[in-house]
Amino acid sequence: MIARVFFKLVLTGVLISWAGPPAINAQADPDSRSWNQPVEPFRIIGNIYYVGANEITSFLITTPQGHIVLDGGFAETAPQIEANIQKLGFHLSDVKVLLNSHAHLDHAGGLAELKGATQAKLVASEGDAPLLEHGGQGDFFFKSRLTFPPVKPDRLLHDGETVSLGGTTLTAHLTPGHTKGCTSWTMNVEEAGRSRAVVFVCSVTVLPGYRLFGNTSYPQIAQDYAQTFRTLAALPCDVFLASHGSFFNLEEKREALKGGGANNPFIDPQSFRDFVKRFEARFDAELKRQRETPPKD
Repeated sequence: MIARVFFKLVLTGVLISWAGPPAINAQADPDSRSWNQPVEPFRIIGNIYYVGANEITSFLITTPQGHIVLDGGFAETAPQIEANIQKLGFHLSDVKVLLNSHAHLDHAGGLAELKGATQAKLVASEGDAPLLEHGGQGDFFFKSRLTFPPVKPDRLLHDGETVSLGGTTLTAHLTPGHTKGCTSWTMNVEEAGRSRAVVFVCSVTVLPGYRLFGNTSYPQIAQDYAQTFRTLAALPCDVFLASHGSFFNLEEKREALKGGGANNPFIDPQSFRDFVKRFEARFDAELKRQRETPPKD
Protein backbone atom coordinates (compact mmCIF):
# COMPACT_ATOMS: atom_id res chain seq x y z
CA MET A 1 0.00 0.00 0.00
CA ILE A 2 2.76 2.47 0.93
CA ALA A 3 4.57 1.91 -2.34
CA ARG A 4 1.40 2.26 -4.45
CA VAL A 5 0.51 5.58 -2.83
CA PHE A 6 4.11 6.79 -3.08
CA PHE A 7 4.36 5.88 -6.77
CA LYS A 8 1.01 7.54 -7.51
CA LEU A 9 2.09 10.80 -5.95
CA VAL A 10 5.47 10.83 -7.64
CA LEU A 11 3.91 10.05 -11.02
CA THR A 12 1.41 12.86 -10.49
CA GLY A 13 4.26 15.26 -9.84
CA VAL A 14 6.15 14.06 -12.90
CA LEU A 15 3.12 14.46 -15.16
CA ILE A 16 2.48 17.96 -13.87
CA SER A 17 6.11 18.95 -14.37
CA TRP A 18 6.14 17.61 -17.93
CA ALA A 19 2.99 19.56 -18.75
CA GLY A 20 4.27 22.94 -17.62
CA PRO A 21 7.20 24.94 -16.23
CA PRO A 22 9.60 23.63 -13.55
CA ALA A 23 7.69 22.59 -10.42
CA ILE A 24 9.18 24.97 -7.88
CA ASN A 25 5.68 25.31 -6.40
CA ALA A 26 5.12 21.72 -5.32
CA GLN A 27 1.67 22.38 -3.91
CA ALA A 28 0.02 22.84 -7.30
CA ASP A 29 -1.62 19.42 -7.12
CA PRO A 30 -3.84 17.87 -4.41
CA ASP A 31 -1.64 14.79 -3.95
CA SER A 32 1.38 16.88 -2.97
CA ARG A 33 -0.78 18.98 -0.66
CA SER A 34 -2.01 15.79 0.99
CA TRP A 35 1.59 15.01 1.98
CA ASN A 36 2.12 18.44 3.50
CA GLN A 37 -0.69 18.71 6.07
CA PRO A 38 0.26 20.29 9.42
CA VAL A 39 1.10 18.07 12.38
CA GLU A 40 1.49 19.24 15.96
CA PRO A 41 5.17 18.88 16.89
CA PHE A 42 6.09 16.39 19.58
CA ARG A 43 9.01 14.66 21.26
CA ILE A 44 9.71 11.23 19.77
CA ILE A 45 12.42 9.99 22.10
CA GLY A 46 15.39 11.44 23.96
CA ASN A 47 16.42 14.70 22.28
CA ILE A 48 14.64 13.93 18.98
CA TYR A 49 11.48 15.88 18.12
CA TYR A 50 9.13 15.69 15.18
CA VAL A 51 8.66 19.04 13.39
CA GLY A 52 7.56 17.92 9.91
CA ALA A 53 4.28 17.48 8.03
CA ASN A 54 2.01 14.45 8.00
CA GLU A 55 4.00 12.54 5.35
CA ILE A 56 7.07 14.63 4.54
CA THR A 57 9.22 14.38 7.62
CA SER A 58 11.57 16.76 9.40
CA PHE A 59 13.32 16.11 12.70
CA LEU A 60 14.73 18.46 15.32
CA ILE A 61 17.64 17.11 17.38
CA THR A 62 18.36 19.32 20.36
CA THR A 63 21.62 19.79 22.27
CA PRO A 64 22.88 22.22 24.93
CA GLN A 65 25.06 23.92 22.29
CA GLY A 66 22.44 24.35 19.58
CA HIS A 67 20.21 22.19 17.45
CA ILE A 68 20.18 20.10 14.28
CA VAL A 69 17.36 19.86 11.72
CA LEU A 70 17.17 16.90 9.37
CA ASP A 71 15.31 17.63 6.10
CA GLY A 72 13.43 20.69 4.94
CA GLY A 73 10.37 19.24 3.21
CA PHE A 74 8.82 21.09 0.27
CA ALA A 75 9.50 24.80 -0.05
CA GLU A 76 6.00 25.20 1.40
CA THR A 77 6.87 22.98 4.38
CA ALA A 78 9.59 25.28 5.71
CA PRO A 79 7.22 27.74 7.43
CA GLN A 80 5.55 24.78 9.18
CA ILE A 81 8.92 23.50 10.34
CA GLU A 82 9.92 26.92 11.65
CA ALA A 83 6.61 27.32 13.47
CA ASN A 84 6.86 23.83 14.94
CA ILE A 85 10.35 24.45 16.30
CA GLN A 86 9.08 27.56 18.04
CA LYS A 87 5.91 25.83 19.32
CA LEU A 88 8.20 23.41 21.14
CA GLY A 89 9.86 26.34 22.89
CA PHE A 90 13.09 26.40 20.88
CA HIS A 91 14.57 29.32 18.97
CA LEU A 92 15.33 29.30 15.26
CA SER A 93 18.58 31.13 15.98
CA ASP A 94 19.72 28.11 17.99
CA VAL A 95 19.54 25.79 14.97
CA LYS A 96 23.20 25.41 14.00
CA VAL A 97 23.18 22.52 11.52
CA LEU A 98 20.90 21.46 8.67
CA LEU A 99 21.10 17.93 7.26
CA ASN A 100 19.49 16.43 4.18
CA SER A 101 18.51 12.86 3.40
CA HIS A 102 18.30 13.40 -0.35
CA ALA A 103 17.97 16.14 -2.93
CA HIS A 104 14.38 15.73 -4.09
CA LEU A 105 12.03 18.69 -3.88
CA ASP A 106 9.90 17.12 -1.12
CA HIS A 107 12.90 16.85 1.23
CA ALA A 108 15.24 19.62 0.07
CA GLY A 109 12.75 22.23 -1.12
CA GLY A 110 12.61 24.03 2.23
CA LEU A 111 16.33 24.04 2.99
CA ALA A 112 17.06 27.42 1.41
CA GLU A 113 14.36 29.07 3.55
CA LEU A 114 15.52 27.28 6.70
CA LYS A 115 19.14 28.20 6.03
CA GLY A 116 18.20 31.85 5.63
CA ALA A 117 16.00 31.89 8.73
CA THR A 118 18.48 30.13 11.02
CA GLN A 119 21.88 30.93 9.49
CA ALA A 120 22.70 27.26 10.12
CA LYS A 121 25.39 25.37 8.22
CA LEU A 122 24.09 22.89 5.67
CA VAL A 123 25.81 19.51 5.62
CA ALA A 124 25.07 17.15 2.73
CA SER A 125 26.54 14.26 0.78
CA GLU A 126 28.96 14.94 -2.03
CA GLY A 127 26.74 12.92 -4.37
CA ASP A 128 23.68 15.13 -3.90
CA ALA A 129 25.47 18.47 -3.47
CA PRO A 130 25.27 19.42 -7.17
CA LEU A 131 21.48 18.89 -7.12
CA LEU A 132 21.13 21.06 -4.01
CA GLU A 133 23.23 23.83 -5.51
CA HIS A 134 21.25 23.77 -8.77
CA GLY A 135 17.83 23.39 -7.15
CA GLY A 136 17.21 19.88 -8.46
CA GLN A 137 18.31 20.59 -12.03
CA GLY A 138 20.38 17.78 -13.51
CA ASP A 139 18.74 14.92 -11.61
CA PHE A 140 19.57 11.60 -13.29
CA PHE A 141 15.85 10.82 -13.73
CA PHE A 142 13.82 14.02 -13.36
CA LYS A 143 16.44 16.06 -15.28
CA SER A 144 15.21 19.63 -14.66
CA ARG A 145 11.51 18.92 -14.28
CA LEU A 146 11.13 18.96 -10.48
CA THR A 147 13.09 21.93 -9.21
CA PHE A 148 13.27 23.75 -5.88
CA PRO A 149 15.03 26.80 -4.41
CA PRO A 150 18.78 26.17 -4.73
CA VAL A 151 20.92 25.99 -1.62
CA LYS A 152 24.68 25.58 -1.26
CA PRO A 153 26.05 23.07 1.27
CA ASP A 154 28.70 24.37 3.66
CA ARG A 155 30.24 20.94 4.17
CA LEU A 156 30.31 17.82 1.98
CA LEU A 157 30.10 14.42 3.62
CA HIS A 158 31.39 11.00 2.68
CA ASP A 159 30.31 7.59 3.91
CA GLY A 160 30.96 7.06 7.62
CA GLU A 161 31.72 10.67 8.44
CA THR A 162 30.04 12.30 11.41
CA VAL A 163 28.34 15.51 12.47
CA SER A 164 28.68 16.38 16.15
CA LEU A 165 27.11 19.12 18.23
CA GLY A 166 26.65 19.50 21.98
CA GLY A 167 27.42 15.88 22.83
CA THR A 168 25.24 14.39 20.05
CA THR A 169 26.86 12.67 17.08
CA LEU A 170 25.16 11.58 13.87
CA THR A 171 26.88 9.26 11.42
CA ALA A 172 26.26 9.45 7.68
CA HIS A 173 25.68 6.18 5.81
CA LEU A 174 25.57 6.52 2.04
CA THR A 175 22.56 4.55 0.80
CA PRO A 176 22.38 5.53 -2.88
CA GLY A 177 19.98 4.38 -5.56
CA HIS A 178 16.94 6.59 -4.98
CA THR A 179 19.40 9.46 -5.55
CA LYS A 180 23.13 9.23 -6.14
CA GLY A 181 23.86 10.76 -2.73
CA CYS A 182 20.97 9.40 -0.69
CA THR A 183 22.12 9.45 2.94
CA SER A 184 20.73 7.61 5.94
CA TRP A 185 21.76 8.78 9.39
CA THR A 186 22.29 7.03 12.71
CA MET A 187 22.68 8.24 16.29
CA ASN A 188 22.10 7.06 19.85
CA VAL A 189 19.69 8.52 22.38
CA GLU A 190 19.29 8.01 26.09
CA GLU A 191 15.81 7.08 27.26
CA ALA A 192 14.90 5.79 30.72
CA GLY A 193 18.55 5.07 31.47
CA ARG A 194 19.10 3.03 28.30
CA SER A 195 20.93 3.83 25.08
CA ARG A 196 18.83 3.35 21.96
CA ALA A 197 20.11 3.12 18.39
CA VAL A 198 18.22 5.39 15.99
CA VAL A 199 18.19 5.05 12.20
CA PHE A 200 16.87 7.76 9.88
CA VAL A 201 16.40 6.01 6.52
CA CYS A 202 16.77 8.10 3.36
CA SER A 203 14.62 6.18 0.83
CA VAL A 204 14.87 2.83 -0.92
CA THR A 205 11.98 3.11 -3.38
CA VAL A 206 12.54 2.41 -7.07
CA LEU A 207 10.45 5.10 -8.72
CA PRO A 208 8.35 4.29 -11.80
CA GLY A 209 10.55 4.82 -14.83
CA TYR A 210 13.87 4.16 -13.05
CA ARG A 211 16.03 2.07 -15.38
CA LEU A 212 18.09 -0.50 -13.51
CA PHE A 213 19.89 -1.70 -16.65
CA GLY A 214 21.48 0.40 -19.36
CA ASN A 215 20.99 3.62 -17.42
CA THR A 216 23.47 5.98 -19.06
CA SER A 217 22.71 8.73 -16.53
CA TYR A 218 23.38 6.40 -13.58
CA PRO A 219 25.19 3.26 -14.79
CA GLN A 220 25.73 1.72 -11.33
CA ILE A 221 22.19 2.26 -10.04
CA ALA A 222 21.37 -1.44 -9.55
CA GLN A 223 24.64 -2.09 -7.75
CA ASP A 224 24.05 0.92 -5.53
CA TYR A 225 20.57 -0.25 -4.53
CA ALA A 226 21.92 -3.73 -3.73
CA GLN A 227 24.68 -2.27 -1.56
CA THR A 228 22.19 0.04 0.16
CA PHE A 229 20.09 -2.91 1.32
CA ARG A 230 23.23 -4.62 2.65
CA THR A 231 24.21 -1.42 4.48
CA LEU A 232 20.81 -0.98 6.10
CA ALA A 233 20.51 -4.65 7.07
CA ALA A 234 23.78 -4.37 8.99
CA LEU A 235 22.75 -1.34 11.07
CA PRO A 236 21.64 -1.79 14.68
CA CYS A 237 18.25 -0.16 15.15
CA ASP A 238 15.88 0.32 18.07
CA VAL A 239 14.10 3.42 16.74
CA PHE A 240 13.21 3.51 13.03
CA LEU A 241 12.57 6.92 11.43
CA ALA A 242 12.66 7.94 7.78
CA SER A 243 12.08 10.60 5.14
CA HIS A 244 8.41 9.60 4.73
CA GLY A 245 6.07 9.12 7.65
CA SER A 246 4.32 6.16 6.08
CA PHE A 247 7.61 4.23 5.96
CA PHE A 248 7.64 3.94 9.77
CA ASN A 249 3.91 4.30 10.60
CA LEU A 250 4.31 7.84 11.92
CA GLU A 251 0.62 8.57 12.44
CA GLU A 252 -0.14 5.29 14.19
CA LYS A 253 2.85 5.61 16.51
CA ARG A 254 2.16 9.29 17.21
CA GLU A 255 -1.37 8.43 18.34
CA ALA A 256 -0.07 5.57 20.48
CA LEU A 257 2.49 7.89 22.09
CA LYS A 258 -0.27 10.37 22.93
CA GLY A 259 -2.06 7.53 24.71
CA GLY A 260 0.68 7.55 27.33
CA GLY A 261 1.43 3.84 27.55
CA ALA A 262 4.36 2.42 29.45
CA ASN A 263 6.33 1.66 26.28
CA ASN A 264 7.41 4.16 23.65
CA PRO A 265 5.86 2.93 20.36
CA PHE A 266 8.77 4.35 18.38
CA ILE A 267 11.03 1.73 19.97
CA ASP A 268 10.21 -0.84 17.34
CA PRO A 269 13.27 -2.64 15.92
CA GLN A 270 11.22 -5.26 14.09
CA SER A 271 9.50 -2.65 11.92
CA PHE A 272 12.90 -1.59 10.60
CA ARG A 273 13.91 -5.14 9.71
CA ASP A 274 10.54 -5.74 8.07
CA PHE A 275 10.83 -2.52 6.09
CA VAL A 276 14.27 -3.38 4.72
CA LYS A 277 13.25 -6.91 3.75
CA ARG A 278 9.99 -5.77 2.16
CA PHE A 279 11.59 -3.10 -0.01
CA GLU A 280 14.53 -5.31 -0.93
CA ALA A 281 12.05 -7.90 -2.18
CA ARG A 282 10.34 -5.21 -4.27
CA PHE A 283 13.69 -4.12 -5.68
CA ASP A 284 14.58 -7.72 -6.54
CA ALA A 285 11.22 -8.18 -8.27
CA GLU A 286 11.68 -5.01 -10.33
CA LEU A 287 15.23 -6.03 -11.20
CA LYS A 288 13.94 -9.40 -12.42
CA ARG A 289 11.13 -7.76 -14.39
CA GLN A 290 13.46 -5.35 -16.16
CA ARG A 291 15.97 -8.11 -16.87
CA GLU A 292 13.27 -10.20 -18.53
CA THR A 293 11.51 -7.29 -20.26
CA PRO A 294 13.93 -4.38 -20.75
CA PRO A 295 12.25 -0.95 -20.78
CA LYS A 296 11.82 0.61 -24.22
CA ASP A 297 13.48 3.92 -25.00
